[in-house]
Amino acid sequence: MHVNKFLYKHIHSKHHALVVPYAWGSLYNHPLEGLLLDTIGGSLAFLLSGMTPRTSIYFFSFATIKSVDMHSGLFLRWNPLQVCFRNNVAYHDIHHQLKGNKFNYAQPFFVSWDFIFGTHMPFTVEERKGGGFEARPVKDD
Repeated sequence: MHVNKFLYKHIHSKHHALVVPYAWGSLYNHPLEGLLLDTIGGSLAFLLSGMTPRTSIYFFSFATIKSVDMHSGLFLRWNPLQVCFRNNVAYHDIHHQLKGNKFNYAQPFFVSWDFIFGTHMPFTVEERKGGGFEARPVKDD
């Protein structure tokens, strides 16, 4: 939905209207995107994977928690979700910055596809003067 201009303009741009992510913004999207990706996509994933109902409850709950965490804007070095997965708040914040819109997709767990398809954007995490952290793309020299 980021590469196809029509899909981005008319559907996915709703999610990116939130340039500065916040936790529940991870679930903020166009109704059609919610239907296609979340409802139908989630149902197909459940049916085709052979998950038991109990396993699906754990998996989809964890995926939702991970997605909400990634969009929280809170880079906490001790957060286990941010320690265990390279796709953490800083990684995904780059994606939501105007310059990084076509990079760092990796949602919600792995960054492998970004490396394979050349959509990985290196970044640094810098401490702000007033407190907190900021993710910044690494500049090409």
